[in-house]
Amino acid sequence: MPKYIALYKPYGYLSQFTGDEGQKTLADFNLPKNIYAVGRLDKDSEGLLLLTDDGQFKNRVSSPKYEKNKVYNVQVEGIPQESDLDKLRKGVLIKTGPTKPALVQILEIEPSLPPRDPPIRFRKNIPTTWLEIIISEGKNRQIRRMTANIGFPTLRLVRTKIEKLTLEGLKPGQWKEVSKNDIIL
Repeated sequence: MPKYIALYKPYGYLSQFTGDEGQKTLADFNLPKNIYAVGRLDKDSEGLLLLTDDGQFKNRVSSPKYEKNKVYNVQVEGIPQESDLDKLRKGVLIKTGPTKPALVQILEIEPSLPPRDPPIRFRKNIPTTWLEIIISEGKNRQIRRMTANIGFPTLRLVRTKIEKLTLEGLKPGQWKEVSKNDIIL
């Protein structure tokens, strides 16, 4: 039987099982053997990471051609206007090429997330804004590059959802086995 694992990847961990000496990796979480990450979250990002030993399923969720939605809570430096967010809604040009249009909205209420260790830098004179960004592709550091492109650098990035699978019930570093039906719509 294929395995499907939902992990709340903490900040500072690589989305792989090996790394250079001193790097924190998925090997630190006592996960089942022979599973692999479906897509990645960079070391500076947190949140939902899906792992499986089902190669076809992995491709179906991670390949941009299948347009599977991933939802992120993104704290940016500054206060973007709707005109700034409209650029993301149309797609922007980043280092790896043009992005598909994203669904973007300002979160009026700060998301209820566990504190990050270490906390983000705080600057009294520079406000921050929380956004919800939904994309169906996953280019290298895509969200960070998108927000930087419109002049609002990402301070904290947490993936909260992949299709219908959420972080609900997980704390940073925790994982649980899920079924394929928990993930795909």
